[in-house]
Amino acid sequence: GCAGSYDARAQKVSKAFAKLLNKAGVSFAILGSEESCCGDPARRAGNEFVFQMLALQNIEVLNGYGVKKIVTACPHGYNTLKNEYPELGGKYEVIHHTQFINQLIKEGKLDTKDNNYSKETKVTYHDSCYMGRVNGEYEAPREVLSSSGIEVKEMHRSKERGFCCGAGGAQMFKEEEKGENRVNEERAKEAIGTGAKVIAANCPFCITMLEDGLKSFEKEDEIKVMDIAEILAQGI
Repeated sequence: GCAGSYDARAQKVSKAFAKLLNKAGVSFAILGSEESCCGDPARRAGNEFVFQMLALQNIEVLNGYGVKKIVTACPHGYNTLKNEYPELGGKYEVIHHTQFINQLIKEGKLDTKDNNYSKETKVTYHDSCYMGRVNGEYEAPREVLSSSGIEVKEMHRSKERGFCCGAGGAQMFKEEEKGENRVNEERAKEAIGTGAKVIAANCPFCITMLEDGLKSFEKEDEIKVMDIAEILAQGI
């Protein structure tokens, strides 16, 4: 996706995930300079023309390479590729990277117990909206953390009752609206309240919003926001 390819913070997640794939002996390829935005922000912002332009361009590239299976570290890309591309001719098996990691662990291809986060380190997990409420996937990320010996301290709003980071619906790319509280600060406050030292996430948008939220409380040096792949790659 665009974040994992071109955003400096999200590139760290891509590298961590690639590290896990290499350890598991998975053969994979990336689009490199042909990588582009899936079009999710454009459609959520109401610009259907730009969405379809991006989608058709991506479908042409993917079909040109005969791609059948796509693993993405972005829930926005996951939802768009899986649920919205088929009507435009892009029909692929689409898997989120936490789901794929979970498969590798269950198949015995990836041992994740050697990470730097033991049960003594409190970890809380943030459900991204597009993985959770939109696509109903709550367990795979938690199973990955659990199989790695990490005990998750849940926020009081989690799973079906999870709370948005504030980036969805293209909100990340527009000026904030007037209000009493910022959504990302509200979510960061909930995470801080768990006493966790690590906020586990699975979305580049969520990571950015939560890191900014922690800065509002001057907690960025005490609490880390990490993608699940980054947590597991610590031990490799």
